[in-house]
Amino acid sequence: MHLSLIVPLKNEAESLPELEAWIRRVVETLGLQYELIFVDDGSTDGSWEVIECLRAGNPNVRAIKFRRNYGKSAALHVGFQAARGKVVITLDADLQDSPDEIPELYRMIAEDGYDLVSGWKKKRFDPLEKRLPSKLFNAVARQISGIPLHDFNCGLKAYNQAVVKAIELYGEMHRWIPVLAKWAGFRRIGEKVVEHRPRRYGHSKFGWERYINGFLDLLSVYFVGKFGKRPMHFFGTLGVLSFLLGFIFLAYLSWAKLVYKEYGIADRPLFFFGILALVVGTQLFLTGFLAEIVNRNSPTRNEYLIEKEI
Repeated sequence: MHLSLIVPLKNEAESLPELEAWIRRVVETLGLQYELIFVDDGSTDGSWEVIECLRAGNPNVRAIKFRRNYGKSAALHVGFQAARGKVVITLDADLQDSPDEIPELYRMIAEDGYDLVSGWKKKRFDPLEKRLPSKLFNAVARQISGIPLHDFNCGLKAYNQAVVKAIELYGEMHRWIPVLAKWAGFRRIGEKVVEHRPRRYGHSKFGWERYINGFLDLLSVYFVGKFGKRPMHFFGTLGVLSFLLGFIFLAYLSWAKLVYKEYGIADRPLFFFGILALVVGTQLFLTGFLAEIVNRNSPTRNEYLIEKEI
């Protein structure tokens, strides 16, 4: 199969018929064998019934319905696992991502050899309170990841199939897929300016908590990517340094008491700091040891209750 299109959604019943017709019109002009996978993330507005009607008129439609809302990362993860196309393209269901971008995104993966191509909504129709924090987070992500993308969180992306099968999404990690791909060894990451359309139906799922979660997830992605397979190198190093620092302080105080007959060393701040450093160092080392055990024996974290599947 040439192309898999994955559309995660929640309560987008009004936009789905127009989106499916638009995608079908664009893709069929390319003459590609394709599948359109809708992942219903616990909708309550009749979105699933709309999808069933779309399936009746288009055999290329596939769909997965969660029993409850798990979040966009979960929807994308399940969609990635179900995808069969050599090229995988994701786009949002709210019609703010234009399906007219599909041919060029497909070409950049299939012909130019990119592993991942991320959309860049250079001209946005979002309110100022969404645009400014987005610019800040993208700037921080560029510095931490070393990936020169302008819009990490754009829902319109294209992937080589190997990328989507190699990365694991959970929590809110969908914002940092390019970073996950880089840490997985996929280096050919490109960018394409794409059209951003105003929302026509429904309402935005935007919330201020996404910025706090996004920052924490970025730190998590960085740590997991760098130390996920060797947590002892991180915690163990900090633990040994802290333990040695505490040992040096206490050794100095012991030497001062024995040689210079200093008394009252137990009342000196340096004594308590040394004890604290020893304890913290031991705890960090044990944390690294336990993390190694958990890392070697951890079950999958991506298990979701699926109510229906087409």
